[in-house]
Amino acid sequence: MGIQVEFNPDLALRHINEFEAGRRKEAECIPATLQEGEAYLFLKQGQRNYWLEGEIPLLETKGNGELSLPLASIQIEEATHIMKDSILWTHGTYRVKEVFYDKDVHFNGFTKVHSSASQT
Repeated sequence: MGIQVEFNPDLALRHINEFEAGRRKEAECIPATLQEGEAYLFLKQGQRNYWLEGEIPLLETKGNGELSLPLASIQIEEATHIMKDSILWTHGTYRVKEVFYDKDVHFNGFTKVHSSASQT
């Protein structure tokens, strides 16, 4: 028996409707409104490792690997593993660096792509 650890290149959370319907905890969902510069809590089941030294995409997941395009660029500030009711969770905080309102490419692998407008 080994230790199961998942390495995530992004943070994939559920739509806020899942919380409003009582199916998920609020921290498992993307807030109804994302604001640049604001910090938010997150909660993911399992022992997960995230990159903390740079920006990663925030995605919406419907489960089973069904992911949206990046909704925002975030930086995870803290990630901690906890046991609650015999279930392993990863919880922490992330800060929104930029919210995306288009379908442009914003990440190339692990590298954030800067738009020409933001480079001037």
